[in-house]
Amino acid sequence: MTDEQERPDDGPAVAGDSVVLDAKGLRALAHPVRVQLVGLLRKYGPSTATRLAERLGVNSGTASYHLRQLGAAGFVEEDTERGNARERWWRSVHRTFWFSDPELAEQEPEAALAYRQSVAAIYSLRTQRTLNELQTMPRAWRNTFDMSDWALRLTPEEATALERELTEVITRYRRDDPEAAASAPEGAERVAVITQILPELDVPAAPSPPSGSQGAEGGPTP
Repeated sequence: MTDEQERPDDGPAVAGDSVVLDAKGLRALAHPVRVQLVGLLRKYGPSTATRLAERLGVNSGTASYHLRQLGAAGFVEEDTERGNARERWWRSVHRTFWFSDPELAEQEPEAALAYRQSVAAIYSLRTQRTLNELQTMPRAWRNTFDMSDWALRLTPEEATALERELTEVITRYRRDDPEAAASAPEGAERVAVITQILPELDVPAAPSPPSGSQGAEGGPTP
């Protein structure tokens, strides 16, 4: 399960450790650094602004500012068991975001676009990082790597059904959370499964064949 998700209105129930974004949350996450900060806290666990800044390549002041904004929006909180007078530790409040409200996207078009662009950029970074590390991975894991591009011609209803079916398949597998990690079989590692359904409405429909014409037997109609 990915950290950022789009949830269909009639999709699966949202788990207790997930949050459905409202207007306030969407605006709070309309910045790539904030989305990345939450992602790092989910992936590696509680951390400080200094350590998070090093991972992101920004200064600690920038990380601290965005962590405070995320805290005000309820996405992160101080880890008081780890923090001290000199150092504040932060942890993520939720495991996943869900965002699919079309009315909210229309009401907050700039925030919705900024959030989605940030998520898309993170997905691209994950892919590039894996590619850079691929040759040093054990062979068994190298053989699991896949990038596929399937061109389909669907109606909006069929595309929605496809997304639902993909979600149902993915949710049959073990989530990456502390509880699952503790009971996972030996050799289990974190795997990112990224799904994208990208409408390409600039591609014209296939022209209709001339009246009375037929395709060659066993082949496609020209």
